[in-house]
Formats: sequence, structure tokens, C-alpha cells
Amino acid sequence: MSIREFIEDNYRHFNAGVLAECAESLRGFIGNKGRLIVTLAGAMSTAEIGRTLAPVIKSQKVHAICCTGANLEEDLFNLVAHSSYEKIPNWREMTAENDAELRDRGMNRVTDVAIPEEEAVRKIEKFLLPLWKNAEAAGDRRFPHEYLYDILLHSGIEFDADPNNSWLMAAADANLPLFVPGWEDSTLGNILAARVLDCTLKSPDIVKGGLYAMQSLADWYREDDSPTGILQVGGGIAGDFAICVVPMLEQDVGLKINRWKWFGQISESKSSYGGYSGAPPNEKISWGKLDVDTPRFMIESDASIVLPLLLKSLE
Repeated sequence: MSIREFIEDNYRHFNAGVLAECAESLRGFIGNKGRLIVTLAGAMSTAEIGRTLAPVIKSQKVHAICCTGANLEEDLFNLVAHSSYEKIPNWREMTAENDAELRDRGMNRVTDVAIPEEEAVRKIEKFLLPLWKNAEAAGDRRFPHEYLYDILLHSGIEFDADPNNSWLMAAADANLPLFVPGWEDSTLGNILAARVLDCTLKSPDIVKGGLYAMQSLADWYREDDSPTGILQVGGGIAGDFAICVVPMLEQDVGLKINRWKWFGQISESKSSYGGYSGAPPNEKISWGKLDVDTPRFMIESDASIVLPLLLKSLE
């Protein structure tokens, strides 16, 4: 029995039922020439979402990604240093002293796994710094992901994990449009700021920031008349940045455009006190992001469990 058949046969009610309905609707949307952007919040790359996201990128069922800087870099970190990662047993019982011991060994914990500073972060810095210096010398400016695409495709870097399980590798091969708002809030963003502070580089302007990313997203949204949908994983800046392109174009630029034609969200956050991550889909109608007739799905569950099932059901 395939994952799709299993979901259709067993996921009948409650959040499971919404997942089944969402999967069926999304297959129909993409099958009718709809474009899909996936937004990644949280630590989905460290959860190795590339195992199921990479195949749907390769099969051209995902047409763009908007993600946090952490998700962008952590897929690459895993790709080059997988065997040096440490699985953390009984992570709910970790004490402050346990975490301090990880820190002193150069291990950065994300829930139940620790990312090695030297083998992952500093290794990528060694590849990035020459690219940044060359960009500065040439007066060039590029988006964060473009530097990482360059490393993956042209640097000869050695992989420590199967590149078929890397969504970033699949995106680089496809030259997939990527939008990374708030990249400064990432490890590599911190490193760029540090290299400016220690005068290794003169300015951070070699990396295009969020306003440039919004302009690029607006160009992507308008370049094709196909209906465009959004699958929001979690909330935060990745989801809100992407979905806001529609009211920005309509209300601020004054253009007549189509609103999002399909919407799905996977989130554990509850609707309370104005929190964006738990905002129900119908709230987005008042902001001009969705229409009354836009198919809308809200799956209140753990994205690390639900998203692989949803992506696998698209194959």
C-alpha cells in the first residue's frame, strides 16, 4: 500500500481527515497547472525534510520555496557533516549542565540532534568567505541562497550524506526560486556580520536583504498567470513574508492581481492573542491574502510528522 493509499484508507477524521482532504486538494491543484510555493519555518532541514521534499522538487511539483536562514543553511550543514552529528537520547531530560557540556565541545543542539560547529558551520564558512571576498572586489550583490547554490554546484565540496536527500541540492540543480527573509537571523548571517566587524570584509552589502527578496518574490508571483498556491509549514517570517506579497501588490502598488488560489498550513500553534503562527486561514481573508472561495486547510499537528506524509502523497 502506498502512502497515498494509506492516507486515503485510514485518515478519516479530525486532523487526520484534514490531512487527507488537503492532500487530495493539493494534488488536484498541481494537476491543474497550479504553482506551489512551500514556506519552511522551524527546524525542518535539521529534521531532514529533504528526504521527502527533494523528490517533489525534482518532479516539478514545488515551484518555489520561502524559508528561514536556518532552514537554508542547515540542509547544507547536514549534507557536509552528517556523520559528525550527534543524536541526543532522552532530550526532554537534558539539564542546563548537559547543554553546557555540548557547548564546550562545539555541539549546537536542536531538540534531539547536535550540529557540530567545526565540521559543519566552519567548513561552510571556509567555502563562503572567498565568494564573499570576490563579490566585494567585483562590486557584486547576491541573495544568500545564490552563494550556497554556487558552493553546491561549482566548488567541488565533498558530501558526507546522500545528496539525493538534500532539498537544497535539488533546488540548486533546478535553479529553483528561493526567498529567504530575515537571513541575518542565521548562523551564516551572524558570521557575515562578524567578518565585517573584524574588518575581513568592508560591508555586508554583498548579500541582498529582505526588501530585495520581496521585490524578487513579487516578480516571481507576477511572471506567470497560472493559479498560485502556498503551503505554509509552521508560521513566522517565512510564511508571513511569502503570503504578504499579494496584499502588497494589490493594496500598496495598486495592481489588479489574483490572490492566492490555494492555501494549506501545518502548525501546532493555537489561535490566541494575535499570534501569527496560529492565525486561522479565514483571518487572512480580511488582509486581502486569500479569497472567500480559496481552498483552505489547517492541519494542527507536528510538521515533522505531517509534512513528509503530505509530500509523499504527491508522488
